[in-house]
Amino acid sequence: MRKNIFWIILIIFAVAIQATWLEAIRIRGVVPDIVLLIIVYFALNDGEERAMWTGALGGVFEDVAADTALGHHVLCNVIVGYVVGRVGQRLVIDHPAVKAGMVFLAALGHGILFTFVAYVQQPELGVFYPVLSNVVPTAFYTAFITPVVFVMLDWSRKRYAPLPKGTS
Repeated sequence: MRKNIFWIILIIFAVAIQATWLEAIRIRGVVPDIVLLIIVYFALNDGEERAMWTGALGGVFEDVAADTALGHHVLCNVIVGYVVGRVGQRLVIDHPAVKAGMVFLAALGHGILFTFVAYVQQPELGVFYPVLSNVVPTAFYTAFITPVVFVMLDWSRKRYAPLPKGTS
């Protein structure tokens, strides 16, 4: 129960940070995707089911905060959570470079999928320019901050949501 409450509070906190405070660390119009980091974190540590639920809940909050059509972020987050969760089961993910690489690939996949969905709804937006000018830099920026965010998540998870004794 305590673990689930921590999980929900973490998602709400990540979306709140994503929607408000990240403007302070904007570099050339690019901000990291904190919600995607949370999704990848849970995909690598808890598997695809927790990551998909994280993506669904975070996506609903993101869609409301970003004033987009309801479902864009949900769809992209759930797909990325599933894929990273499945791939993460087959990799040795102990090294921070592997985690950052997974975040980079997940951010690229998420951004390309999100751009494609937006393009289907509004073809005048184009595809290549948004991918090259926003998706790729966002993926690099998100992967760059991965080690710091993952260490903070590991620390807070061990401190505030410990597993019951007898389980691992």
